[in-house]
Amino acid sequence: MRSLLKFITCGSVDDGKSTLIGHMLYDAKLIFADQEKALELDSKIGSREGKIDYSLLLDGLMAEREQGITIDVAYRYFTTTKRSFIVADTPGHEEYTRNMAVGASFADVAVILTDATQGMLVQTKRHIRICSLMGIRHFVFAVNKMDLVHYDKRVYDQISRDIKKFVSEFDVATMQIIPVSATEGDNITQKSSKTPWYQKDTLLGYLENIEVVNLSACDKFVMAVQRVSRPDQSFRGFQGQINEGEIAVGDEIVVLPSHEHAKVQGIHIMDQEAEMAQAGQPVTIRLDKEIDISRGCVICKDADLEVAHMFTAKLLWMDDKSLMAGRNYWIKLGSRVLPASVMEIKYKIDVNSGEHIPAEQLYKNELAVCDIILSEKCAVDVFDKTKDLGSFIFINRVTHMTSACGTVMHTLRRSNNLVWQETDITKKIRAEQKSQTTRTIWFTGLSGSGKSTLANAVEKRLVAMGKHTMLLDGDNIRMGLNRNLGFTEADRVENIRRIAEVAKLMNDAGLIVLTAFISPYKRDRENAKEIIGDDFFEVYVSTPLEECEKRDVKGLYKKARKGEIPNFTGISSPYEEPDAPDLVVNTQEISVEDAVTLIVERMQ
Repeated sequence: MRSLLKFITCGSVDDGKSTLIGHMLYDAKLIFADQEKALELDSKIGSREGKIDYSLLLDGLMAEREQGITIDVAYRYFTTTKRSFIVADTPGHEEYTRNMAVGASFADVAVILTDATQGMLVQTKRHIRICSLMGIRHFVFAVNKMDLVHYDKRVYDQISRDIKKFVSEFDVATMQIIPVSATEGDNITQKSSKTPWYQKDTLLGYLENIEVVNLSACDKFVMAVQRVSRPDQSFRGFQGQINEGEIAVGDEIVVLPSHEHAKVQGIHIMDQEAEMAQAGQPVTIRLDKEIDISRGCVICKDADLEVAHMFTAKLLWMDDKSLMAGRNYWIKLGSRVLPASVMEIKYKIDVNSGEHIPAEQLYKNELAVCDIILSEKCAVDVFDKTKDLGSFIFINRVTHMTSACGTVMHTLRRSNNLVWQETDITKKIRAEQKSQTTRTIWFTGLSGSGKSTLANAVEKRLVAMGKHTMLLDGDNIRMGLNRNLGFTEADRVENIRRIAEVAKLMNDAGLIVLTAFISPYKRDRENAKEIIGDDFFEVYVSTPLEECEKRDVKGLYKKARKGEIPNFTGISSPYEEPDAPDLVVNTQEISVEDAVTLIVERMQ
């Protein structure tokens, strides 16, 4: 029997993906008798006038059956006399593209359906690009609904030419184009007499015989550490699933990112000792000496992996909110989770033509190439060389939703050429010289809330106490350092990032920094907190909008109400209140003096 084959079915809405797989399972006698009976009963109240609706075998959610579309990924396991299979039947609707990407991430082969009556649609092309992004190199195109075009060879030939032309830009190992009818069963498990002009394998026959190269059978060994096992003082093991290659007792390994060397003293597979282990097996590895290894480190042998914190990647954006350079996310790369952000969106990719289009933002379901920076160096590799260390996901730090998935194209040379220079005079020495504890007091709130007034008064009090300070005011910074930035959301993100970096440098100089910025977005303030670290002290000046408008010292609210100022926070642009600020001050309810006293006491 051939090796297990994992494949995905995808394509545009209503191309017949679930019907195709359902019919395959039904004709090949791969379902139980009670499932067959239930299918026949359910079909009587379905949309095919009493005929068997094969899609019901896979569309398990009530919403899927009601709407006649696939929403979630449906996994099915089946075995023929020649091979075992796992199929992921994925949704075609653009709204559920993220679900399709999840299915593609596990597959070796993509079965992509095309409606013979419509040809290749935008979503079909998007799915091909996503499959390629996920490393799929074996494609089967099922030209479905041939019965609706009377099995016309000319229709099949035209769609075949369109497919070949579109796929020519991708790295494809094998490709087959099969004319089928998912409802009638043509060329699914048995050759159809209605397509005498097609003499190649049926869909099931092709899937049973296709050879998928196993890239894990290579000389190098790679394992991302998932857990350190220390049941007692005499045992220290490093656990994980082997990503690539094989390892044996006595082999010399190197640990990344530290580059320390050791020899393998013992290997445990489950609770049994073993002399060697190979790709796909979960193992515990013991070394002959103590090395500082934790979750996220990589144990490797003969692997040319890089240690870097900057790389260029191709990614699929899946978040409802757009992506802008400078915004901070969690990245999961291998078994490592780190803060990361997009430094630059180099270009987005047109789904139809593959054209590279300049972009400042990415929207849901768009593909792009970006430069990414991590908070620290870790083991990384090009996706085509090491799949597990060359693929990643972005996680929204506020909602914890998956925002993007991507693959590493190459590391950036400056990632290894730039090294943080440690100085003999440290931040601690500079702060002690000034007899103070460094802080960045981050005032946030609406325009007119009293941020600048409070920041100025707090600085005066601190200077009177003999402290060394620096006040960064929003307008002042925009007239100098950030004068090239406007007030679009992307520019606001970059504005706050730069301020946070400046504040951090001033903290390193031993200063107490005060910042007075609207900083309307939660994610940007979280990013600032990540950059600045433990010195970050957030003060939310919670003065209501009505009171801020009454003050309107600069006359900005009046202009905003007239539409003269676009993207004005509180009027035409949102302000996201902090969830857990270090201090909340409402200048409508408390005097400036009392507020200053409260802030100075709390920041100590």
